[in-house]
Amino acid sequence: MRSLLAGPGVTHLAGVYDPVTAALARAAGFRAAHLSGAAVAALALGLPDLGYVHGTHIADRAATITPALGGVPLLADADTGYGTAIHAVWTARRYAAAGVAGLHIEDQVSPKRCGHLAGKEVVDAGTAAGKIRAVADAGTGLVLVARTDAYSVTGRSDAIDRSARYVAAGADAVFVEGVSDRDGLAVVHEALPGVPLVVNRSEAGGPTGDGLPDEELAALGVRLVLHPVAPLLAALDAARAAYAAIARAGHAGAVPRLSWHEFTGLVGQPGALALDSRYGGPS
Repeated sequence: MRSLLAGPGVTHLAGVYDPVTAALARAAGFRAAHLSGAAVAALALGLPDLGYVHGTHIADRAATITPALGGVPLLADADTGYGTAIHAVWTARRYAAAGVAGLHIEDQVSPKRCGHLAGKEVVDAGTAAGKIRAVADAGTGLVLVARTDAYSVTGRSDAIDRSARYVAAGADAVFVEGVSDRDGLAVVHEALPGVPLVVNRSEAGGPTGDGLPDEELAALGVRLVLHPVAPLLAALDAARAAYAAIARAGHAGAVPRLSWHEFTGLVGQPGALALDSRYGGPS
């Protein structure tokens, strides 16, 4: 993850949320993956991204995902760190133990709201910077992405000032929530030369389209582009079609889907059967 931030190009992070989607992302050739708090809230709790999820939920989910990624680094959502600086440090240590490569932590008031919702509030910059410093000093080795939600709350100037403070406190990269257009990125990049930027392409903010091309993003300092929920939304849409077909026709024959062979391959059945054949037979 750190080498991707230091490189000259843009890396797209596929949203994954369980071992099977992690295996799919790995097979597709992604160099990094992302675990969204909104996805975990929906899948683990059936709830919206309104502060219901705790770091324990994310870490537990990540611990099942990282083995399936086979060394592909995982960036995980850490919301506000789930409390004060001491709670953020505990979160970082728990994430590191789960095999997470990096986390992003934000400066919203806790409990936080989804970044694209109105009514957000941000803590004072000093408090947020202290939390960043505590995580950076914790010695976990995690890549630390500092996210600020100030852009839509207190304005672009404050968002840039906060980002600079977070970098000074030890952040490896900056994620200015709400800024993904050419002009906005150019202003942030000019104000924070040499600082890797993270961009979010989430359907939570409406249709994402194609966005700026990678070459232009790279020139503007962007190194990571997050796609946190696109695969989840696609999977849910496909599941809805399958349920509708079964309810209507009694089968899902017309619905595109993986073969059973492809599915069992993703979950490692051939290798498991080979081991069972080798070691599980009669002596």
